[in-house]
Amino acid sequence: QVQLVESGGGLVQPGGSLGLSCAASGSITLINAMGWFRQAPGKQRELVARITSGGPILYADSVKGRFTISSGNAKNTVYLQMNSLNPEDTAVYYCNIIVSFHNYWGQGTQVTVSS
Repeated sequence: QVQLVESGGGLVQPGGSLGLSCAASGSITLINAMGWFRQAPGKQRELVARITSGGPILYADSVKGRFTISSGNAKNTVYLQMNSLNPEDTAVYYCNIIVSFHNYWGQGTQVTVSS
């Protein structure tokens, strides 16, 4: 089993910045990908950004140039730096990791962008 612990999130004004972090622990063998998804009220969960092993870093078009995903030195942590936030970024953000082709999810953290 793999456990994910997220931190960060909260309330920020439009144009502001927030950072999210996610640490994975447990039976971590082969990490295929780590990333972030989000789900706004009444909408489907969508990919925000993802780091794939041996592949490109993926970003949703809506966050390109504003969000940056990175991994930690321990290689089992992933961060999401969010700049120039706008109200459309309001959602619950979920950390996601694929270990040996099994999907694991964090509990989610709320990000609210409002004045």
